[in-house]
Amino acid sequence: MRILIPDAQFLDDAGIERAAAGPGVTFDVHRAVRETDVPEVSWRACDAVICYHVIQYRGPCLDWLERCRVMVRAGVGFDNIDIDAAAGRGIPVCNVPDYGTTDVADHAIAMMMTLTRGVAAYDAQLRADPVGAWRFDTPPLVRRMRGQTFGIVGLGRIGTAAALRARAFGMDVLFYDPALPTGAELSFGFGRTRSLADLMARSDIVSLHCPLTGETRGMIGAEALAASRPGQILVNTARGPVVDLDALFQALKEGRLAGAALDVLPVEPAEPDHPLIRAWMAQEPWIADRLLISPHAAFYSPSSIVDLRRKSAETALAALAGEPINCVNDVVPRRA
Repeated sequence: MRILIPDAQFLDDAGIERAAAGPGVTFDVHRAVRETDVPEVSWRACDAVICYHVIQYRGPCLDWLERCRVMVRAGVGFDNIDIDAAAGRGIPVCNVPDYGTTDVADHAIAMMMTLTRGVAAYDAQLRADPVGAWRFDTPPLVRRMRGQTFGIVGLGRIGTAAALRARAFGMDVLFYDPALPTGAELSFGFGRTRSLADLMARSDIVSLHCPLTGETRGMIGAEALAASRPGQILVNTARGPVVDLDALFQALKEGRLAGAALDVLPVEPAEPDHPLIRAWMAQEPWIADRLLISPHAAFYSPSSIVDLRRKSAETALAALAGEPINCVNDVVPRRA
């Protein structure tokens, strides 16, 4: 069996993947940024593809997958793969939804706490003036967490992990997730709302944990932000395009939103010329210590990378054995 990794995000020769697969499996590893950077023969000869996030898996490369019996997205989100086109070719697409669950939840809570306890702001002001800035009342978003309402959009694996962490701080948990069946809230004792507007109106913190779909793209836009509770902080560790960055800029500048923490952006890396990014870089007074950005790093820890690579290989092998797991396009795999 031959497994192709077109846009590998590691520097070794697939040692973790080879150890997971055992003998009899060949790995064809590339570090491409476009599908055309990988020899066409590699596409045509593979039995499986492990896909990272760099290449857009649509168009010609799917036509070249003559032997392929599964595509595995090495990650949770699969918006860079045309899963319908793959299904039309009889290729199941699977993801790896559980490799970084706790890491992303930890990161969401860490971003929230950095703003609400002023950690980064204190550090920056003392670095600039360790004597004159020795005061506690300068960060604008400091508050007591107990009794705050932590609103979650998307109560899946990561959303649930984040909710449990928030509850440990004494926060009240409220969620919006139309995909969950009635009664799911009773299992956890969380509050539930049936509309995004209601969640926005009732939450002090809103943390996004939903996938990027046609329904969620731009979901946090001008209308949603207009419904925000006064003093609200938005945290996004999900997908950048879920948030309309122009609308976020206006909501922050006009004071309708108190702050935001973004691990993901609609365009990555950040666009320095976007008004929000430009104001943040300049630390304009209205945004100073109110916006926190990290470089799509919520998933990352050395342990999570090992899990991701091993689980990606295991997912490919399961499908090749005729028992696909975590299939996102509901396709029975081709037979060898």
